[in-house]
Amino acid sequence: MEYQFCDRIIWGSVIGAAALVCILFSTALAMWVMRQPQGSSAMKKIATAIQEGAQAYLKKQYSIIAVVGVIAAFLLEYCAGWHMALGFTLGAVLSGVAGFVGMHVSVRANVRTAQAATKGIEPAFKVAFYSGAVTGFLVKGLALLGLFPILWWLVSEGSRTAVETLVALSFGASLISIFARLGGGIFTKGADVGADLVGKIESKIPEDDPRNPAVIADNVGDNVGDCAGMAADLFETYVVTIVANVLIGCAINVGSEAFIMYPALIAAVTSVASIIGVLVVRLRDQNIMKTLYTSLLISAALSTLFIFLATQWFTQTEVGMMAIGEHFSLRILIGCAGVGILLTLGLVWITEYYTSCSFKPVRSIGDASQKGHATNIIQGLAVSFEATVVPTIMICAAILTAYLVGGLYGLAIAATTMLSLSAVVITLDAYGPITDNAGGIAEMSHMDSKVRKITDQLDAVGNTTKAVTKGYAIGSAALAALVIFAVYVEDLSYYFPKSCLTFSLTDPFVIVGLLVGGMLPFFFAGLSMTAVGRVGGRVVEEVRRQFREKPGILTGKDLPDYGKSVTILTQSAIQEMVFPSLLPVLTPIVFFHIIQLVSNTRVAFISLGALILGVTLTGLFLALSMTSGGGAWDNAKKFIEDGAYGGKGSVAHEASITGDTVGDPYKDTAGPAINPMIKIVNIVAIILLMVVYKMQC
Repeated sequence: MEYQFCDRIIWGSVIGAAALVCILFSTALAMWVMRQPQGSSAMKKIATAIQEGAQAYLKKQYSIIAVVGVIAAFLLEYCAGWHMALGFTLGAVLSGVAGFVGMHVSVRANVRTAQAATKGIEPAFKVAFYSGAVTGFLVKGLALLGLFPILWWLVSEGSRTAVETLVALSFGASLISIFARLGGGIFTKGADVGADLVGKIESKIPEDDPRNPAVIADNVGDNVGDCAGMAADLFETYVVTIVANVLIGCAINVGSEAFIMYPALIAAVTSVASIIGVLVVRLRDQNIMKTLYTSLLISAALSTLFIFLATQWFTQTEVGMMAIGEHFSLRILIGCAGVGILLTLGLVWITEYYTSCSFKPVRSIGDASQKGHATNIIQGLAVSFEATVVPTIMICAAILTAYLVGGLYGLAIAATTMLSLSAVVITLDAYGPITDNAGGIAEMSHMDSKVRKITDQLDAVGNTTKAVTKGYAIGSAALAALVIFAVYVEDLSYYFPKSCLTFSLTDPFVIVGLLVGGMLPFFFAGLSMTAVGRVGGRVVEEVRRQFREKPGILTGKDLPDYGKSVTILTQSAIQEMVFPSLLPVLTPIVFFHIIQLVSNTRVAFISLGALILGVTLTGLFLALSMTSGGGAWDNAKKFIEDGAYGGKGSVAHEASITGDTVGDPYKDTAGPAINPMIKIVNIVAIILLMVVYKMQC
């Protein structure tokens, strides 16, 4: 026991130190970014408008989320106990902090990136890359910080109460995530649609033209959607994956510390690998994408090495030998970890293939655009459907390999290892809107054309990096959801041991669950797309109104009212996000009680399990299709704007703008929001198990 206590102290020190190092590293990068010059007064004025718009939106959004969160916390306390309310609150607060701070830095990094571009591409890249890393490492540090005390409690006492607290923490993170992801997505794409339809197509003015009344709102949206939204999204994914891994470990060997400690140890040691991967990279030969991928590859290689060393140490400790050593060899654990790393790299590669201007899928959309708007849409849809094939094969191969090598726990380890690279992947994602905003500021403040050329180079890879991040998030969500479903099945056996629970495809209640679950992502996506259409329509009306009432805006004599578009979007996005965000929370509860009323509790839980599988299955395909297809549409437009197929003003260009406008809510609203939606349905089902059990007792 003395040796076990010593091992526990070392383990706890490593986890706590990793959380602290990530947060301190993020803070140091943020301080460095904030010391960079902001440029001229015109640049500062534009940047301030973006900051104020983003701040106003997040303040309004979080006030609504806080109300929903307080109600959810009270319901959890009433139905399941104070510990569930506490875990929920901790997860919600940390997820909110991750999104808020990430956005806070990004809206201040954009103007500094634009100013750094006056000195060359390397200084500008450094500011944008390090600014993105602030969000990446803050997310990972906060996730470890939130998990650490509850994991220590679980390791120390083996309490079921601690397990339930972990589940509640996951629910808190997931609920904030879907609000942040969906609300931010509706805002940013509503602004984008409105700015493009009236500005580019009707008025024939360039992107980021200061004459467009929606241009500030468009830049605000990039931050609240791709920075705040993605930060909350991957925070939630990271937390849920670690928690699912721990719960599987508990199910394999209840009370065993090792199965709880090992996934957290992986998360800790890979943090150091990611920091090195960010710090050692320098821009070479002005190849930005190669530089970004070099950072990811270095992080992946070092993560593999550190996982090997940590596993070797852990399996030789008293705790490790008594539990993990009895079930798994060092080779098995490393093999499962390697599956997660390889799947991450594979998804990054295939997502780039379908969304980069350098490859056939995007160019095929550009070629189709020469024939008109309809052919652009047809080819874009074709690419989006095809983009699901290879990622699905990769995910299936990873699932089978990890399961055959290490069983269910091996699969959980692969999912955890996949998330070990989350800090670097979030860095790649946050880089995108920062460089996009930098280009907008350069355009609106009439900086030298050389500066705009540099910001365009930086931004050129931004759409691909954002698409890559979304593909990564969805792939990791698929593995996490599978592990969470296994937790659901294990919890069914724990809470209702006398019930014979099987999922048979000849059971009509299972079929009904699969059908309802399979329908849910489509209904959710439909609501999200409709919301963007409505919000975008309001922006279109406002921009047209300003052009109509102030003709001098287009000639440069009058200034547009930028704040009006921001206000419209803020109010509209908040209103539109509430029902779709609550849909995955309420559906499992309502569905369970309907089936329970028709049949009984046992059948209701079986049907609910089938619903979980249905959501995961169709949600994976729909999310992959939407994010890849939307990214391909966007980059096809950029490819044409760079001079292909007639360039700007051509028939192909006008058709590509239409395709991009359709693809915007695909890739930035509905598609990525399906990721937290899948996991919320899973987590709510597990919490429902706990609540029903407690109420029956």
